[in-house]
Amino acid sequence: MPGERIAEIPVPLPAGAVTEPSVVAAATRKFTSKQMGDACEMLVAAELTLAGIPALKVPDNWPHYDVIAQPLGRPAQRISVKARTFKSGPAYVEYNDFDQFDWLAIVLLSGLESCERTIYVIPRDECDAHARADKPTSKTAHLRYYRIDEVERLFAGFRDNFTLAG
Repeated sequence: MPGERIAEIPVPLPAGAVTEPSVVAAATRKFTSKQMGDACEMLVAAELTLAGIPALKVPDNWPHYDVIAQPLGRPAQRISVKARTFKSGPAYVEYNDFDQFDWLAIVLLSGLESCERTIYVIPRDECDAHARADKPTSKTAHLRYYRIDEVERLFAGFRDNFTLAG
């Protein structure tokens, strides 16, 4: 309804974390992780479309990818979207090696109080070339991942790549 206020959703704090009023207030946001993911998928589809490549978000739980785009004179392109809130240190963007997609869109949100974001649209072969992977015998051997504080260094050339230049 117009004028209705969105309830703030508490973000769980680590065990033993300081819970002073200022810390608790900073650790709340006005959307769920699902809403953030859906919004970032729609954002990527919109940016592609506005760059001249019609795109749309596929239905939830669609296997392997989140957005389908149709560049002029090229086959349809499948895009997997991963959204994270930026922080330094051991925080990761990951994808499943078995997922079938042509591009990985990484959307990094700047934080809880800001709407600033950075979007990288990276060809699959570049993703695979720079990804970390665990030992082939581990339970997570199928995952490929990057630290989010290394994404800019690895993929600066694919920042705002809404024309799917690769």
